[in-house]
Amino acid sequence: MKVKINDNTLALMVGDITEQETEAIVNAANGLLQGGGGVDGAIHRAAGKDLLEECQKIRQAELKGEELPTGEVIITAGYNLPANFVIHTVGPVWNENPDMEEDLLANCYRNALLLAKVRNIKSISFPSISTGVYRYPIDQASEIALETIVNFLGENEFGDVVITLFEQEDYEVYEAALKNLMEQ
Repeated sequence: MKVKINDNTLALMVGDITEQETEAIVNAANGLLQGGGGVDGAIHRAAGKDLLEECQKIRQAELKGEELPTGEVIITAGYNLPANFVIHTVGPVWNENPDMEEDLLANCYRNALLLAKVRNIKSISFPSISTGVYRYPIDQASEIALETIVNFLGENEFGDVVITLFEQEDYEVYEAALKNLMEQ
């Protein structure tokens, strides 16, 4: 599914985010920036060891050894990925901060888009942040993600945004949410 928002494009697809040829892909990282399971592990494996080394340097220099806070972003090179850049963000864990989960998840998408815009990146691919091991319900997460992206694209000249979903079932949830949002 693909929609136009101003002169921007928002597309949904089923695929492997590590194979996306957008200028940047977004990594649903953990706060340690060490790689891990799911999307994070797949991106680290596909990018190669240089990605981990750059993440470790950023963690020491910019984050003073602390974890990347939930909803915040950093950017690295893409190394062996087709994408030139990886924007890393930490999504919220379901039921860890119930009063803040929606805002934290929206911040993941908003902050990644803002950083991409500042860096003059015109195409970006997102996974479904926090819906894997962090257990955020995908029906709620898809609404938050899409509303945040649609609002951003409605207010900014950006380019192309792709949400790359790993499974057809996830695609169908996002497709229904996007259709509903576009009808409002």
